[in-house]
Amino acid sequence: MSAEGVEVPRALASGPSAFIPAKEMLIGETNQDILIESFLSLGRVDHLTMVMVLHPAYLSCFLRTQHALLELDGPLPRHWRHYISIMAAARHHCSYLVQQHSTGFLEAGGEESWLSSLKHAPTKLCSLQTLNKLLAHRPWLITQQHIQELVCPGAEPRWSLAELIHAVILMAHTHSLCSFVWGCSLNPEPDHIGGYTFQPPSPCHLPRSPHSPAHEDGRQDLADGAVEVEVLMKRMVELQQQEEEYTQEEMVTRFERERSESIPTAVVRGAPPDLVLCLVEEPEFRYEDFAPRGEQSPPTMRAQDYSWEDHGFSLVNRLLPDMGQLLDEKFQVVSNLTYNRMAMHEGVDTYTLRKALWNYIHCLYGIRYDDYDYGSVNELLERSLKVFVKTMACHPEQTTARIYHTFWRHFRHSEKVHANLIVMEARLQAALLYTLRAITHYMR
Repeated sequence: MSAEGVEVPRALASGPSAFIPAKEMLIGETNQDILIESFLSLGRVDHLTMVMVLHPAYLSCFLRTQHALLELDGPLPRHWRHYISIMAAARHHCSYLVQQHSTGFLEAGGEESWLSSLKHAPTKLCSLQTLNKLLAHRPWLITQQHIQELVCPGAEPRWSLAELIHAVILMAHTHSLCSFVWGCSLNPEPDHIGGYTFQPPSPCHLPRSPHSPAHEDGRQDLADGAVEVEVLMKRMVELQQQEEEYTQEEMVTRFERERSESIPTAVVRGAPPDLVLCLVEEPEFRYEDFAPRGEQSPPTMRAQDYSWEDHGFSLVNRLLPDMGQLLDEKFQVVSNLTYNRMAMHEGVDTYTLRKALWNYIHCLYGIRYDDYDYGSVNELLERSLKVFVKTMACHPEQTTARIYHTFWRHFRHSEKVHANLIVMEARLQAALLYTLRAITHYMR
């Protein structure tokens, strides 16, 4: 309470992340400019930015892309952009992003009643629900029929292709950002529900925010972790030197083996907050393994048949000028991001590990690269890392402290955040590829 007797709210959490100790987030002088840029565009330096600034080159192009999606001239009104992002974040029960975009929505002149229920929003926005649901959980099911229902001349209300591509990128961007928010367990902002209290600090414990998973101690014997790093480095070197070539048939078999491997992820969580649930249609619709055993799985998407570089990039740039360029830069930065170190070792070429992570996520989404040996994924990604990656890419709201702390036990937190960025961008690209392919088929 202040001297004037006015109750003053106090932030519940210390630091931006429930997984990463606040002292690990110390900002170096080199990052000051990017934080100033963030402050000027958002009016604050939020928890998302404070974690991402561990990788300033990435943060810079992320902020540019997000600013263009939400603020710059485009086919959709600004309050609609925020509402579409709210609908997308609600699919993953991400109250952090729902609250961030609710603020943006109201500041842009949005109607407050829309935030209490989808039925108050315009029919045109509600018509995105099927696409939103598929994009978030099973993008491989998206067909040209879904596109046709929204954009063909008889559609009511009708979306233009430019409006639709803007909406699709906003949804996919937000879904993948939910993976990052949950994967780093971002604490609520001080002005979010669950982010503050009027209670005085308790000496024994602080109330835990409803957003952050409970802390579970997943740390184990560090000596084991050091051995794991040595083994991983040895395997990376061996794979780089490997000259063995496999037949196309063997390569497909290795992909299928990886794709159908059973990696458990589902954890029972408490019910999501009401502010999220009131904005979700069919909350029981979730990710299902691309290749459930014993069932007919959808056809694999061969990267050679529809890729971002050869097809997606030019389509996005044509329908939403400059956006293809911004997304491409973000994909490039995350693919090439390296500090040539791994855990306690310097001067390490981490390319094969980064490539295995990216291709594993695309594999979970049913995308196969003909020229990639999926045996490398099993060599380089330990099971605990696969559990983390699959949870984050497919069910981010199920991420727990145990899942986060159990993988890469000897690595820095910044390296785990780096892995989060790869998951986020690979997931974004996979979801976009399926939707852009459906749009391409519609346009033919």
